[in-house]
Amino acid sequence: MTALEPPTLLLRRVRPYGEGDPVDVLVRDGLIAAVGPDAGDDLPGDAEIHDMGGAVLLPGFVDLHTHLREPGREDTETVATGSAAAARGGYTAVFAMANTQPPQDNQTVTDSVWRIGRSVGLCDIHPVGAVTVGLKGEQLTEMGQMASGEARVKIFSDDGMCVYDPLVMRRALEYSAGLGVLIAQHAEEPRLTKGAVAHEGPTAARLGLTGWPRSAEESIVARDAILARDAGARVHICHASTTGTVELLKWAKAQGISITAEVTPHHLLLDDTRLESYDGVYRVNPPLRESHDTLALREALVSGVIDCVATDHAPHAAQEKCCEFAAARPGMLGLETALPIVAALLVESGEMSWRDLARVMSTRPAEIAGLQDQGRPIRVGEPANLAVVDPDSPWTVVGEELASLSANTPYEGMTFAARVVGTVYRGRMTSRDGEVLA
Repeated sequence: MTALEPPTLLLRRVRPYGEGDPVDVLVRDGLIAAVGPDAGDDLPGDAEIHDMGGAVLLPGFVDLHTHLREPGREDTETVATGSAAAARGGYTAVFAMANTQPPQDNQTVTDSVWRIGRSVGLCDIHPVGAVTVGLKGEQLTEMGQMASGEARVKIFSDDGMCVYDPLVMRRALEYSAGLGVLIAQHAEEPRLTKGAVAHEGPTAARLGLTGWPRSAEESIVARDAILARDAGARVHICHASTTGTVELLKWAKAQGISITAEVTPHHLLLDDTRLESYDGVYRVNPPLRESHDTLALREALVSGVIDCVATDHAPHAAQEKCCEFAAARPGMLGLETALPIVAALLVESGEMSWRDLARVMSTRPAEIAGLQDQGRPIRVGEPANLAVVDPDSPWTVVGEELASLSANTPYEGMTFAARVVGTVYRGRMTSRDGEVLA
């Protein structure tokens, strides 16, 4: 075996999709070679053996929305540290958003990020290309060059900024349809959110914080659904956050419009009552909404109206969060806490099975992005991109103990029952019991 070849790997006592009795899974040459009680027969002497004690085995997770900050803000995150967080969280593929410094608005930058991800080798790093030059919303980027470069860019987004000009968005959708790529929209009408830092509602009014109305998101979702219909293109809605957005997605999908959407763990779990502390760790765009929004988002994820979970992992330096709430940078860590949150809210409650969770965290995001070797079924011949989850391994979140360079988690001190205890990426165990192995 050379350094470039994955080892023969045996996962003892795992339950694929949490179903049935524990079995063994043999991985050879980066593929699942056998599944069953006798999968470990005739192992070579140098095989790696990991006894997982009956844990749940799932396809490796795919995150359509991650901020890795490289290039430009390596003080808050790098491709290497973000990849480590991803591996510890069960992710085998992540999409790195374009709002870096300089932005990923040309082939030189997207190919560079892709190459760094390959050299780190803990998960697939797919750079997201910017829709407009400099994320300014004015001039379209050379999407074709990025799509045909080394990185083979599959998703384009100005996330952090909305492509607010309808003509620019229409042209982007038309070009994307011809290229076979996806436009992911940060749905925010900027003229409705000037100075906004919190959800527009009773909590913001009582706390004296400038409100961000639901209509700022929903008006763009409605507009872009119609633009995508007319362009014959696909559009993806980033971090859906309101009850109204759920209703618009139902309507658009009923019309046959090619629209998909993601929801973040924090919008599933937290609401704007958290802002009572004025703690900048809770500032995020779009903002935490009201409790009925979180319930609507959960129901939409279960039913498939919202397609998948995406972390919107957004590291920030301590001084960017430990300040006046309105001055805090928006964003939260998410890669290592996504699985525990979704499991707590939806699997432990009985609203979802582990197979359902695999759909929203692995299979569906892989389909949306057009990944052929991620989110695959757990069966012989499929790529060995896998996440092992212990559903009863209580742990408490401590920001300083996470793999990210930053510690801005809104879940500090919270205890969750489920935890990722192993990640297999292309046949290699990259994380085991919280330790990054490669």
